Amino acid sequence: MTPRSRTNQLLYQAELLLNLSVGNDEHAASRRMAGEEGALALMELALNAALRELTEHARLARHDWRELLGNGGEAIAEVQRLREMREMPDSWLAVLTMRIETLHGVEGAARRESQDETLIVAADRLALADELRWCLREFKTSLSELRETSIEW
Repeated sequence: MTPRSRTNQLLYQAELLLNLSVGNDEHAASRRMAGEEGALALMELALNAALRELTEHARLARHDWRELLGNGGEAIAEVQRLREMREMPDSWLAVLTMRIETLHGVEGAARRESQDETLIVAADRLALADELRWCLREFKTSLSELRETSIEW
């Protein structure tokens, strides 16, 4: 499998998890949370795979997003664009990496929704699955653009 194929596969699998129906039984919330966290974990793998793909020409030893998108990362044009995007708080990459950080925390990223939340609070907050779907769409769009510039190398 090529690096590009692996990236595509991981993004597709994350999308599948986000679109699974959770049902309406006593395990529905747990299935929803598992789907959200599973999709988020696949998106982290896809981010690493995308970085491997985009930096293939640089022959880097490591492709961890924390290292490459950190301040001391490699000076590769596509990586620099992603680094700048991550600094923008409303970007898909900033949201995604923030959610990945919470996934690795003790509490995890998915939340059990309380039955006694007020409608105003619940309506104001975007569900994690919806947020991840948005990140996934934007990730694919950005990846397409980054692939074009990476091909030039």
